[in-house]
Amino acid sequence: MKSMTGFGRGEAQREGVTWSVECSSVNRKQLEVAVNLPRELAELENAVRTEVSATVSRGRVNIAVRKEAAATAADTVRVDHVLAANYFHAMHALALKLDIPSEVALVDITRLPGVMNLAQTEIAAEEAWPVIQQALAVALKQLNTMRAAEGASLRADIESRLAGIESLLVSIREKAATVPEHQRKALRQRLEDAGLPLPLDDERLVKEIALFADRTDISEELTRAASHIKQFRTYLDGDTPAGRSLDFLLQEFFREFNTMGSKCNNAEIAHHVVTAKTELEKIREQVQNAE
Repeated sequence: MKSMTGFGRGEAQREGVTWSVECSSVNRKQLEVAVNLPRELAELENAVRTEVSATVSRGRVNIAVRKEAAATAADTVRVDHVLAANYFHAMHALALKLDIPSEVALVDITRLPGVMNLAQTEIAAEEAWPVIQQALAVALKQLNTMRAAEGASLRADIESRLAGIESLLVSIREKAATVPEHQRKALRQRLEDAGLPLPLDDERLVKEIALFADRTDISEELTRAASHIKQFRTYLDGDTPAGRSLDFLLQEFFREFNTMGSKCNNAEIAHHVVTAKTELEKIREQVQNAE
């Protein structure tokens, strides 16, 4: 089991250029991939998405690709003379309007946005991709390592709560077997208190108890709930992402306990049902984080 939250970072270098890739993921019902690439490499977005989809099946994954290149002889300083002149004239005009001395130095203009830039030699997408792919693989490996570690914690908590629910089912099954007899005694007592005693084998009493036992029978729900626990553990032990399957199975789980609660006609069973549903709700919160 893996969590849907995690982070990973990878770097790869070639010909003086370092490519760094950062991956972060958060919860989502489906897989969503957001890719942030340098503008000149926008055509690689689909390739990055394909790599992510091969290793992640659920969650929103954000990918940021950055290029860090050391200055080389191939790099040149580019000066935007028109922009510099516009800055200069605008500053002089402002000084005249405010009636203050104009003291514009060259260094002031060169510090303004866009006046001076280091023009680096652009790298073709097909040349950059092998290096980016290498860095991306490292980042995704780290991401999945973190997701697996968090997933192990999720699984431990879920298994602990499943064991508690399993124990509650045993108690409910034992108590459910005594409900018809308890009802028979209670009915006879009410009849005696009303001055209408009936023998134990009276057909009307037997029929009433039989109908009551049928209405309150939860053996089918108990069997299905036990089966759900078994299936839950099968998903937990599997090698494939099971978040969606576990979410669906929880809905069926809740349905069985809701039916038990409405049919049981016993305060102790009702209390166990409420406790089990509380644990199921906590499991649901954990499953929402699972891939």
